[in-house]
Amino acid sequence: MPDGNQLIACHECDLLQHEVALPEGGVARCRRCGGLLYRSHPRGLERALAYTLGALVLFVISNTFPIVGLEVNGDLIQATLLGTVSMLYRDGMWLVAALLLFTTVLAPLVHLLAMLYVLLPLQFGALPRSPELVVRVLTEVKHWGMVEVFVLGVLVSLVKLADLAKIVPGVALWSFGGLMILFTAASIAFDPRQIWLKMEHAS
Repeated sequence: MPDGNQLIACHECDLLQHEVALPEGGVARCRRCGGLLYRSHPRGLERALAYTLGALVLFVISNTFPIVGLEVNGDLIQATLLGTVSMLYRDGMWLVAALLLFTTVLAPLVHLLAMLYVLLPLQFGALPRSPELVVRVLTEVKHWGMVEVFVLGVLVSLVKLADLAKIVPGVALWSFGGLMILFTAASIAFDPRQIWLKMEHAS
């Protein structure tokens, strides 16, 4: 908990202020502009780790099983995310394939693995190596993960294809929905301020 001697700068107006202890679920705001300074997350890092592990499981399922199937004249055609990327590449749309691969596979995977790299050692009282670099990577890569945009695009496409073929939702379509929820929950619970405080106590 803050001892009242530590200073924190507001992300909105850069005003330096003394940190204060908060009750469970409390929020500290800037006295000048009212911007959010930090929150008190009871067992926030434990929740972030649980959400991250759950999101990783759903991430594997989402990229392994078919997203959707189209039944046309008795034939069922199924597609996975990586299979779609491969098909786009073979059809000459390599730029679209690269963008899809980066925003829906690589960026979310790096984000989840980076959070796990920091959270897992702290859970057992150890210190991760080069945490500053990992948090910097997290800050850069979090803007590129667009799983929700991909899922929205899939749903729009399914609506348009509903009159042409029978739609068979795949396992990955449901797991993508769960992945979006857990990924968002993990990102919210992942509090860099709490991580630095815990690393100071563990060192």
